[in-house]
Amino acid sequence: MSIRKATSADASGILACLAAAFEVYRESYTPAAFADTALTPETIQGRFQEMTVFVATMESGEIVGTIACSVVNPEEGHIRGMAILPAAQGSGIAARLLAHAEVHFRQRNCKRISLDTTAPLKRAIRFYKRSGFSPSGKVQDFFGMHLYEYVKTI
Repeated sequence: MSIRKATSADASGILACLAAAFEVYRESYTPAAFADTALTPETIQGRFQEMTVFVATMESGEIVGTIACSVVNPEEGHIRGMAILPAAQGSGIAARLLAHAEVHFRQRNCKRISLDTTAPLKRAIRFYKRSGFSPSGKVQDFFGMHLYEYVKTI
């Protein structure tokens, strides 16, 4: 498995990864929140324009994980759209993608990383906490759902 910067040619593989990873949560999300999370062929183009997207690929080229990163201010990086194919979950890919994102942010002199998550993503929340993230207390509306911010100092 290797991690590399994604290109627009990876869009279909990223969309497939996001769809597979989040499908189990569809009923727990509002329709608009799910669409914003799983993306579409149109909205993924905006993700590529606004963020640096990385993919984890197998030797075959199959995309098994993804994460998107953006520098929101000179001190803070933000993570969005982290997903691992269900068959690959629990194999360490998420930890490797997160470590890759942290290096990306350190290279840009960020001191803090933020991410937002929803209550149904209990497994992801446990992973973020084990990875050094803590709830900031900031809660926003996300298409009719609560969106909880987690932060980590790097």
